[in-house]
Amino acid sequence: MSPIAVDGPELNLGTAEAYVVLARPKIDPTQPGVIVAARDAGVSPEEFAGPGDVWTLMYDADGDGDGFELPGARDTEADAFAEQLQQALAAAEPFTVEAGNFLRLDARPVGADWTVTAHVTPPEGEEDGPAARTLELGALPASELLAELERFRRELA
Repeated sequence: MSPIAVDGPELNLGTAEAYVVLARPKIDPTQPGVIVAARDAGVSPEEFAGPGDVWTLMYDADGDGDGFELPGARDTEADAFAEQLQQALAAAEPFTVEAGNFLRLDARPVGADWTVTAHVTPPEGEEDGPAARTLELGALPASELLAELERFRRELA
């Protein structure tokens, strides 16, 4: 899966070259960079870090990565997406699953792998934000996808 790591629930789909990561980052208020940023913002590190309940979608294809926040996204929606993806994988037929209007996955089985294409659509209203992208995530082993989904759902529970 991808090399991205956050300190909260995260669903990594893809490879080091192309991936999408649905994550709820948790910022550590004791980290030196957070302390400096909080001081620059005129707030305490704890206030700057916040409750860690803002979901983000990060993605990369050939070193051209970006990401955006998902206003209003909740844990229950992330879990429902993961459950829908698990069920689609278990059916072993081509499928499309969506996470809101910001992520759509098209996949088809190829032997023990799944060829996955991710369609990423940033929220409206971000003029200087990232553009919609289509990423070919490649052939991903079914066993790794299922293990990643199980891990993610445990983190959410």
